[in-house]
Amino acid sequence: MRYGPQHYDGVYIVGTGSFLPGEPVDNEAMDRYISPLDPGSVRLKRRVLADNGITTRHYGIDPEGEARYTAAQMGALAVESGLAHAGVKLSDITFLAAATSGGDVLMPGFANMLQGELRGPPMSTRSHHGICGAGIGALTDAANHVGTGNHTRAVVAAVEFPSRLLRKSRYTSLIGRPTFDAEFLRWMLSDGAGACVLSSHSEAASGTALRVDWIHTKSFSGDYPPCMQLGTATEASKRSFMDYESFASAERAGALLLRQDLRILPQLFEVAVHEYAELVRAGHVIPEKVTHFLAHYSSEKLGKVCDELMRTAGLHIQRERWFSNLTRRGNTGSSAIFIQLADLMRERSLLPGERVLCFVPESGRFSVSFVMLTVVPGSGKGSPKRGGSAHAPVAPPHDPGGSTKGLIKDTLQGLASIWHEYRSGIWHTPFVAKILGGKLTRQDYLRWMETWIPQVQEGTRWMRQAVADLPDAYADLRDLIHQHADDEHGDFMMLFQDYRRAGGTIASVNDLRRNAGGEALNAYMHGLAREPLPVGLLGGVYIIEGTGQRIIPALLPSIRQQLALPEECYRFLRYHGENDPSHLARWLNAVELVLATPNENAREHAHSIMTTAKHVAALYTLQWELL
Repeated sequence: MRYGPQHYDGVYIVGTGSFLPGEPVDNEAMDRYISPLDPGSVRLKRRVLADNGITTRHYGIDPEGEARYTAAQMGALAVESGLAHAGVKLSDITFLAAATSGGDVLMPGFANMLQGELRGPPMSTRSHHGICGAGIGALTDAANHVGTGNHTRAVVAAVEFPSRLLRKSRYTSLIGRPTFDAEFLRWMLSDGAGACVLSSHSEAASGTALRVDWIHTKSFSGDYPPCMQLGTATEASKRSFMDYESFASAERAGALLLRQDLRILPQLFEVAVHEYAELVRAGHVIPEKVTHFLAHYSSEKLGKVCDELMRTAGLHIQRERWFSNLTRRGNTGSSAIFIQLADLMRERSLLPGERVLCFVPESGRFSVSFVMLTVVPGSGKGSPKRGGSAHAPVAPPHDPGGSTKGLIKDTLQGLASIWHEYRSGIWHTPFVAKILGGKLTRQDYLRWMETWIPQVQEGTRWMRQAVADLPDAYADLRDLIHQHADDEHGDFMMLFQDYRRAGGTIASVNDLRRNAGGEALNAYMHGLAREPLPVGLLGGVYIIEGTGQRIIPALLPSIRQQLALPEECYRFLRYHGENDPSHLARWLNAVELVLATPNENAREHAHSIMTTAKHVAALYTLQWELL
């Protein structure tokens, strides 16, 4: 079931604050705090830093590994900074929401520990535990209470202190060397705290406030396994650190190491951008009207991935409008978006009416959050602070307008929305649940191959049939499809050879049979191919090629791990994942060719493409359901 953002009336961010412990630590000086374990660790550090682009960060530990602050102290300093910026006293606050992935103690809640550190008066408190999205959870909680009138002023704080877990001594006591997934985050994370003050009035002492228009959060934890976690010794382990005979034995086993599964991490931004596309489609976000885009991403490389995905979907926000402090502040998890807001309000000249879109994806078990803010004049005394360099408003990107351009954009966004629902449906099928649950057998894999091979075999046939009689006005489309059919002509035989190497017993490819879902899909595609101008097929191919690009690569590592078959059994799956990005790009180009061809039927073509995509998504899901 779809749902939209939570809208607010009369909720304002009137002050922001941050605290970053110690002096900035550059990449060389990192070794004084987070020491490499061995030469392999040095190489990993170099590789990770090259990707994440971070040049300085802050640590709350000293070079000897001793904590210079508590998490509660860092949170208190950020809150005090935010209160001063707002011109509000702590005694005026009646609601405190705090977030962290790990405070100083397991109990009591972090918000209560923070209130104690602040020596705050009696107030309502809420503790939010999680990873990057926990901060937005705290913000939502506070905005709900201010928006309903339960509280006039509230404070939100988020604190991260991962360096205590990342110091070398945590790793040298292990039984064996830590795996890549357990060492990767040592070079990614750092410490910091951020806060904001919410009010029912725009009473900002700085002269500038941010009106909270809406907040949207959605978790996809039912679709994906954990991607980032702390508390088990391996990614697949079901044994909690609480189940060991002692915490010491849990630590020796590696159950208290932060882990990141990089095999499924790229899926996060694909999911997040599709959710963003839904917000655009519903009119909640108009990309060209976003003045400042604050995206929380863990590396500059992923920032580029996010940018490219937005471009592909026709939802691009100019890079000049992006505001990021990742390279100089580091990745501070749930506190990062609040530290960004604090820097934004001090470093850019914000003008009334400007829109600020905040984007927070969380890799823990995949969730995404968006916050839309509008700059408004503060009702307090004083003028906006103008720290740093001035930032002139950026004009909206040039858009030629025109019905064709707009139609292409609307169609691509519509396809993205259809894909979003299809992907989630596939991840909930029994077959994929077996893979994700570690219960896949060789017979399951072979049954999948037996139903899939004849579908792949038919693909080039209905493609060639579809373009056989295309009018000359679609000559470019005809050539593109012939090229694609040529590229994929022998794919089914490669897949059949993989099947045989994996132990498949059916000797002839012609004896394989599709299941009922596959039969229905094949009949549907051949039926469309016989129509005079079957452009709707492009929508179907978008789903089919997208499955190869986005779903198969995400499943392949788990399939490999569970079946332990020779690598030669996975040639087609590897090839499909490596080449389908270019294949999918080719089909998106085909959609543009069709819709850009001058004729009065362009809108009818667009409708046909999206309708076919919906039907193929349903039939392809049925094929997976019946495996």
